[in-house]
Amino acid sequence: MGVTNVLAFDFGASSGRSILGSFDGDTIKLSETHRFSNDPVFVNGHLYWDILRLLFEIKAGILKTANSGLGEISGIGIDTWGVDFGLIDKNGELLGNPYHYRDSRTDGMIAKANELAGELDIYCETGIQTLWFNTLYQLLAAKENSPHLLGEAKTLLFMPDLMNYFLTGVKTTEYSIASTSQLLNIETRDWSDKIFKKFGFDETLFTDIVMPGTVIGKIKEDIAQEAGIPSVPVIAVTSHDTASAVASVPFDNLENSVYISCGTWSLMGMELSQPLVNDMTREYNFTNEGGAENTIRFLKNIMGLWIVQECRRFWQRTDSGLTFATLENLASEAEGFVSFIDCDYEDFGSPGNMPEKVKDYCRRTNQPVPESMGEIVRCVAQSIALKYRYTIECIEDITGKKIETINMVGGGIKDRMLCQFTANATGRPVKAGPVEATAAGNIILQLIALGKIESLAKGREIVKNSFSTEDYLPKDSKLWNEAYERFLKILSLQKGGEK
Repeated sequence: MGVTNVLAFDFGASSGRSILGSFDGDTIKLSETHRFSNDPVFVNGHLYWDILRLLFEIKAGILKTANSGLGEISGIGIDTWGVDFGLIDKNGELLGNPYHYRDSRTDGMIAKANELAGELDIYCETGIQTLWFNTLYQLLAAKENSPHLLGEAKTLLFMPDLMNYFLTGVKTTEYSIASTSQLLNIETRDWSDKIFKKFGFDETLFTDIVMPGTVIGKIKEDIAQEAGIPSVPVIAVTSHDTASAVASVPFDNLENSVYISCGTWSLMGMELSQPLVNDMTREYNFTNEGGAENTIRFLKNIMGLWIVQECRRFWQRTDSGLTFATLENLASEAEGFVSFIDCDYEDFGSPGNMPEKVKDYCRRTNQPVPESMGEIVRCVAQSIALKYRYTIECIEDITGKKIETINMVGGGIKDRMLCQFTANATGRPVKAGPVEATAAGNIILQLIALGKIESLAKGREIVKNSFSTEDYLPKDSKLWNEAYERFLKILSLQKGGEK
């Protein structure tokens, strides 16, 4: 068997890259060919994605890969964050830049949606965690505030589907990205007639859903000529980035393990064969999203390293060279277990002066207020790890299973302090890796579509053979157990203050 090369485009909330996956039949080698920032633009009171610039970067990534000498490209797959979308008019033109999920237009939309349909009915129909940025609330906001755009629109495409459309001219919707929207029926795994009727959404806006591993079409001739490549197939991978990351998790014990896809967000959960929707999952606000081979990603969205990223962005105003490595070193030197935050508290979800938000939370919960960079980052990192423990206990309560191991994947595992804190806080061994989990999962699905790998299980074996992992064992159990009791009291105090 010769080498098969496929090109993965992985778009995160702050950066993107093109990575060539070279598969020799036994292992996958990754070669990053292009990296770029993904900078949202704030204008006229709203936050948008610069989608045409992202298309420019896709073309640049294809061109650089074609000129790299690494080999001929046999396929292209794109994964992105979830929920956001673009609108296409009757002429096939894009109606404006897509809104960013952190835009304020969804303020108050959860309450509005619950008035129209009822929180319980929405959850039972969709199985999706209530989050302010879900597509359901974005569409409701558009209907309230921008009805003219919806009136002109003929097709709604989620971000990876929109990029695939730019490349191929084919309009379609991939299952894993659609599953983030809160618009699917959890049982049929197709668009929910009930949701559309309750909210008056136009069902003709939505295309048929295709499963991961579907060849959408070939790259358009004009783009192929511009990039200097043949008209290769564009493949619908697990196009939600978390779904791609989970597809590559090298589980040793799938039944008793949780994954954490760790980055701007921490997505923590289990892979299941069927959705899990009941009173307990609703109370704990867990979600059921789609994965490869029709699996369910039963998970919890945790705010994650976004808080540290925003702190760094704020501090870089006066120290432009400040790195995450420096912040990790400062945090490791700071005193531990002084203060805690609930990283999912709503104030932390929006951009702004994040260090002050952390301080304000500690003030309002009557804790010592962290002042230095190291103290603030230590507070956040320990709180994230303790929230992981809380989430594991919720999963065990819901499923009746004993969680024995944690698989952490993604760029966040470069923060070795957080990986060790996770083992310490949860009292469970952590296996960290691969770092490039999302790209690896994207590549696995392309290779399945091309007939080079027979199954997801085989793909995960190949990941084990291809990428190293690092093990972290729990330490300082007594200190972390005491910290967890204090953390639970802070959570309880915060919830009491919100009533």
